[in-house]
Amino acid sequence: MQPPCEHEDTNLLLQPLLEGQSYGAAAADGAQCPSVAVPRNSPAKRDCLVVAVLCFGNLINFIDWFIVPGILLDIQQYFGLSDGKTGLLQTVFTLCYMLAAPIFGYLGDRYNRKIILGAGIFFWSGVTLGSSFITQSHYRIFVLSRGLVGIGSASYSTIAPTIIADLFEEGKRTTVLSIFYIFIPVGSGCGYMLAAGMAKSTGDWHWAFRVTPCMGGLALLLLILLVPHRIQRKTAAHRALSISGMIGGADEKPDVYRATRTSWCQDVGSLVKNCSFVCSSLGLTAMAFVTGALGMWMPLFLYRAQVVQGLVPPCLQDSCNSSNSLIFGGITIGTGILGIIAGAEAARRLRKINNKADPLICATSMFLSALCLYIALMVAQTNILSTFIFIAFGELFLSVNWAVVTDILLYVVAPRRQSTAIALQILVSHLLGDAGSPYLIGAISNAIQARNVPSLQWSFRSMQYSFVTCAFVGVFGGGFFLLTSFYVEEDRKEAQRL
Repeated sequence: MQPPCEHEDTNLLLQPLLEGQSYGAAAADGAQCPSVAVPRNSPAKRDCLVVAVLCFGNLINFIDWFIVPGILLDIQQYFGLSDGKTGLLQTVFTLCYMLAAPIFGYLGDRYNRKIILGAGIFFWSGVTLGSSFITQSHYRIFVLSRGLVGIGSASYSTIAPTIIADLFEEGKRTTVLSIFYIFIPVGSGCGYMLAAGMAKSTGDWHWAFRVTPCMGGLALLLLILLVPHRIQRKTAAHRALSISGMIGGADEKPDVYRATRTSWCQDVGSLVKNCSFVCSSLGLTAMAFVTGALGMWMPLFLYRAQVVQGLVPPCLQDSCNSSNSLIFGGITIGTGILGIIAGAEAARRLRKINNKADPLICATSMFLSALCLYIALMVAQTNILSTFIFIAFGELFLSVNWAVVTDILLYVVAPRRQSTAIALQILVSHLLGDAGSPYLIGAISNAIQARNVPSLQWSFRSMQYSFVTCAFVGVFGGGFFLLTSFYVEEDRKEAQRL
C-alpha cells in the first residue's frame, strides 16, 4: 500500500512539483500525486499573511498620494501658488509614477518581486520624510520630491497585484483583489484626514509628511519577515480558468506556460493587439482622469463654494480651514469600501448569467458616476449638502470598477505578460488621465479667472466650469468599457491558449 501523497501549503514548496512534472503525472512507484489536486478552497495561512502585508503597503502608498491634496490650501498659501502651479504638484507626481511603471513591469516579470517591493517602500518613505523639511524658498525641490515619491509608488502598484494573481485562482482572486483595492479609497481618505488632522493639531502642515515614513518602516519589516523570497508563478492549470472560475479540462497541456520567454517588445506588441486590454485600459484612463481631478481639487472646490454661500470666511490666516478635507476623506473611505464590495459582488453574481458582465458593470458605473458628478457641480453654489451627497454617489460608482478592471486584465492577458500589462496600463491611464487632469483643471480655472474681474464668485465659478470636463470624460470612459464587452470572451480564450 502506497503512502498518501503529502503537499505543503506554501507556494515555494509547490513550485518544484508544478514546474518539474506534468499535472496528474505518476509519482514514485506508480502512485498518483497530481499537484493540481491541492485543495485551495480557502487560502493557506501564509497566503493570507502575504495579502495582509500587501494591503498594508497599499494603504501607505495611497496615504502618501493624497497628503498634498489634504492640505492643499496650506501649501498653496505657503508657497504663494496659483491654481495652475498648485495642480503641477500632483501632475509631476503622476508623471514620474507612470514613466517608472514600465520599468518596474519589466523588472517584475524577470527578477525577484519581493526585493523590488522592499526597495520601493524604503525609497518613497525616505523621500516623504525628507520633503517635510523643505523650506518656503525651495518650491522646486518640493516638486522634485513629489516626483521621486511617485517613482517609489510605481514599483508597488505594478508588482503587488501580480503576486495576488499568483496566489489565488480566478474565482477567489476577484475577492482578494477587492480587498486589496479597498485600500485605494481607504488610503486616499486617510491621506486627506491624516494631513488635515496633523496640520490642525500641530499648526504646521509639514508634520503631515512625518507619519507615513514610520508606517513604511513597519511595512518593510513585515515584508521581509512574512513574504516568501520567491512566490510561485502562475501555472497552466491554475491559469486555465473560465470567467466563472472553473478549472479547465484535464487534457490541458502542462507545459504551455513554459514557452520560450519573449522579449519586452514582443510582449508589448501582443498587448497592443489585445482589444479587451486596450479598451479597458482606455476606460481606466477616463477613471484616472476623473479621480485625479477630484482628488486634487474637490476639497478646494467645496471650500470656495462655502465661501460664496457665506458659510465660511476666506482663508487669510496661517492655517486654513481643513474641515472639507476631513469630510471628503471620510466620504472617500466610505464610498470606496462600499463601491469595491458592491462591484466584486455584482461581478460574482452576474458572471453566472453573462460572460460579459465585468465590462458591462464598469460601463454602467461610469455613466452613473458622470451624471452624479455633473449634478453635484450644478448645485454647489446653492446647496452644499446636496453637493456632498452627489459627490458621494459619484465616488461610489467610480469605486465599483477598481477590482473589476484589474480582474479583466488578469484573465485576458497571459500570465507571463501580466506585470508588463499592468505597467503599460498604468502608463497609459496616468499619461492620458490623472497626470494631466490636476494641472488641466487648474489651468482652465486660471484662464477663466483671467478673463473676468477677480472676485470670490469667479474664483468659485472658474473651478466649477473647469470641473465639468470630468463629467464628459466619464461618459467617454463608459463607452470604452462597452467596447470591451465585444471582445472580452475571445481575448480570454486566447489568453488561456498562450
